[in-house]
Amino acid sequence: MKVTIMDNSPSSSTPARRSLRRFFKGSVIAAFVAGAALTAGVAAVASGAPHLHGHHAIGSPEQAAKHVDRMLARLYSELNVNAAQQTQIDPLVKQAVTDLLPMHRQLHEAHTQALQLLAQTPLDRNALEQARQRHLQLADQASRRLVQLVADVGDQLTPAQRQQLVDHLGKHHAPKQG
Repeated sequence: MKVTIMDNSPSSSTPARRSLRRFFKGSVIAAFVAGAALTAGVAAVASGAPHLHGHHAIGSPEQAAKHVDRMLARLYSELNVNAAQQTQIDPLVKQAVTDLLPMHRQLHEAHTQALQLLAQTPLDRNALEQARQRHLQLADQASRRLVQLVADVGDQLTPAQRQQLVDHLGKHHAPKQG
């Protein structure tokens, strides 16, 4: 015997609304994860936080600075970036890394807070929601700063160099198959 319960309350939704809500929920999560990952990666390089990039461990601020310099030198070589362009790009990248450091620390603190909230009994749904919103704000700030950096660097490159950069990033940051 099959029982169907009709719910006409405002909280019920049509399949289309549920699908849209799932889409937005997934988009928000994806945006948060992408923003957090980008912020953490750039900020870790700048702060010297231990992490692996390829096979190179970066532990101190000096090592991080050397790592950023090596990455830029490799890109400069691949893109045939001239000395005048390098003079313009170097401070842009270094300033972006400096700008992202506080966001990285804040994301780390927000993550720790979210884990603490999850461990509480009973769960405080309002506090969890506030933590989620804070994560999104930080991810948005980091994303905006990274887009600003990409545009600022792009302004210093020729159209051919920008296309080479796009090709380079596509090769090294494409989703892995398999």
